[in-house]
Amino acid sequence: MQKVRFGKTDLEITAVGFGAWAIGGTGWHGAWGSQDDDEAVGAIRRAVELGVNWVDTAAVYGLGHSEELVARALKGVPDADRPYVFTKCSLVWDGGGDVSNVLKKDSVKRECEDSLGRLQTDVIDLYQIHWPRPDEDIEEGWQALAELKEEGKVRHIGVSNFDAGQMERADGIAPVETLQPPYNALRRDIEEEILPYAQENDIGVIVYSPMASGLLSGKMTRERVENMPSDDWRRNNEQFNDPKLSRNLDLVEKLREIGERHDKFPAEVAISWTLRHPAVSAAIVGGRRPDQVDGIVGAADFRLSDDEVKEIEASIP
Repeated sequence: MQKVRFGKTDLEITAVGFGAWAIGGTGWHGAWGSQDDDEAVGAIRRAVELGVNWVDTAAVYGLGHSEELVARALKGVPDADRPYVFTKCSLVWDGGGDVSNVLKKDSVKRECEDSLGRLQTDVIDLYQIHWPRPDEDIEEGWQALAELKEEGKVRHIGVSNFDAGQMERADGIAPVETLQPPYNALRRDIEEEILPYAQENDIGVIVYSPMASGLLSGKMTRERVENMPSDDWRRNNEQFNDPKLSRNLDLVEKLREIGERHDKFPAEVAISWTLRHPAVSAAIVGGRRPDQVDGIVGAADFRLSDDEVKEIEASIP
């Protein structure tokens, strides 16, 4: 699987990485429904077996459970095959599971220690601020990440969901090495300012939700949406409900048509569409079972032609 340079870091990463949000399980506000932990571990191991060399998680995913599953999946993996592990801070929860945004230095450093423990490692390859909230504490939170890097607790530092102005503020304290924004054919707002800023400043970009949370995977149907469990956050998302759902499923048929020309799944076409942008280093792709991983990793070495990109963009609602 080909690798790409990841911004200012010294890392070379595969064009797709394993995203561990959905495996966090149920019982928290961002849940995707119940999850079989053995299947989740199997999905991570399958991704590594196929050549994926990084896993992205966050402390808040499953309120710590996702990080624990990542550690379990990677236990026993030889050092030569061990993927990089990226995680995030700034979303903390109380005893009742209520989540809040905190960027105070003491809180960020405490989060890092907790993540190191759950991940069963001495150093985190990439530590990211999950959300720039509260905005007035961005500088304090970023200073904490800079200190964690100096202390050797993390190797690289980055941000997620930041706009260009917020990255510029952080960069005045310490270089922003990476950015993690949402990006897919249905969500393109970062093309205007954020991606150009990242490209101009050599900030590595790993995009999340390239399949629009499964909507562009080719496996999503109206019936499947209607039968989603009540604790799946997507049930109430406008993209999964009409009138947008019908138009989005029409786009999926175009992805399917293009994929059939190359023996690729619609999901791989959707992911490849994000990788066409010169500012994008790689894409985060989630999987809850090993067989799901098989249907998405092919995007790492697949690129669309200019004409196929135009076809897709003509079909975007």
